Amino acid sequence: MTPSVLAYEQGYAIHVNQPGDSLFYHLDYDERSHELNMEFQHFHDFYEICILLDRTAAHIIEGSLYEIQPLDIVLLRPSLLHKTQYPKGAPPKRLMITFAMPRNTPGLESGYTELFSIFNKPVPIFRFTEERRKEVLAPINDIFAISQQPSVLQSVMIHSKFVEFLCALHRYSPENGYVREETGSTMSRRMYAIASYIHSHYQKDLSLDEVSRRFYVSAHHLSRQFNKVTGFTFTEYVQMTRIRNAQQLLLNSSEKITDIAAQCGFTSFSQFNRIFNKQNGMSPSAYRRSRHSQREREVMLVGERPEPLGSLE
Repeated sequence: MTPSVLAYEQGYAIHVNQPGDSLFYHLDYDERSHELNMEFQHFHDFYEICILLDRTAAHIIEGSLYEIQPLDIVLLRPSLLHKTQYPKGAPPKRLMITFAMPRNTPGLESGYTELFSIFNKPVPIFRFTEERRKEVLAPINDIFAISQQPSVLQSVMIHSKFVEFLCALHRYSPENGYVREETGSTMSRRMYAIASYIHSHYQKDLSLDEVSRRFYVSAHHLSRQFNKVTGFTFTEYVQMTRIRNAQQLLLNSSEKITDIAAQCGFTSFSQFNRIFNKQNGMSPSAYRRSRHSQREREVMLVGERPEPLGSLE
């Protein structure tokens, strides 16, 4: 049963501007089935907030597994590798919020930096008491109501309420009651610890033998159990983690591709180029060009939008 503390209408969506704009909001009220679980962790260049409304699920963030309960608030900053694992059975309902917000308003820069520090918590998952939860989520319910009442100020009101929501999260973050629970078998927990280790050390040489010694498990057993728990071989997981991080650098830096390859743990550019092609169907340079071209087209489209009615220009 959907908790009454958060307004919900299946299939409902709220939009302010479009992804790629310097400011946009997308609130998606829907459900997600186990069959739609992503194969591997992904990342965005925008912020994401996930609020599960019923049942339980798991979030994998940088290789670490976190169990989430209804009305836990999961914060994900840009470029963070993550995926959600939804359980089998009836699809859980959830609210997924994706957004971007300029933080360079003159005189407010330091305030926004502090506000967004909640996304950098070691465990960016928040769980509050029922009373506090109602207070924190009240601005989100206000946004739901505002979206159903067309107004020339609707977008401004939604933005204002969302900032209020983030401020409430920040204000009450010391009351966060989320505690990471040890779930699953001892071996599965060890495999997720190894996955987390890979995410923290992908820049270095990572061999099956070296990692097996570090985690006190035989290489053969590690190889078999890691595949069973994650769905990937040890080598596949290391390569995908390195490639995902290389993608981030290709999109968000102007560094040379050869330098990016070395930074991400590849021993040669030819190895990097071959694996990148295999996973993405294009070379690293083509990937960088295509994504930059896409962003430029989005900027052009934004610039071509007609002025709203009532403009003085």
